[in-house]
Order: sequence, then structure tokens, then C-alpha cells
Amino acid sequence: MRRVLLTVLRRQLRKLINDVEKGEEILVTRRGRPVAKLLPHGSAKTDSPSWTTACERMMARLEEGASLRGLKVDRQELYRS
Repeated sequence: MRRVLLTVLRRQLRKLINDVEKGEEILVTRRGRPVAKLLPHGSAKTDSPSWTTACERMMARLEEGASLRGLKVDRQELYRS
């Protein structure tokens, strides 16, 4: 991933957008700190599960119950007073 200063982005936006269209990822920095990332449209990262998938996994765990140091906790237990 290429790093580009914000001032360079302002001067060369058209060229950088063309590079992104070709598949390059660009990290925009200001005073050495990352402030934005330019990615090609539709290039969603698959490293982490989507929000929906994470919610489904959490609900499945609640349904089957979890063991917390010998204490069984399930979804029904959450609603009991």
C-alpha cells in the first residue's frame, strides 16, 4: 500500500484516482499519521467476518449456551430475574 501526504493528494488527485481504479490502495497521511485510505470500489476486505455473520455466530452461541468457569449461561438465563 502506497503512502501519500495529504498535500500531494490535493495536487495529484486525478492521477491518484486513476491509480486506485487500476487496483492500487493508497493510504493518505497528515503529519505522518494516517487519515484516510483510498480503495478501489467493490474491494471489500474479507479478513474479518461481516456484521451479519458475527451476529449469527453470537446468537448461535447464546442458543447453545456458554460455560463461564463452570456456570452455564444461555439465552433463557439472560431473561430470568
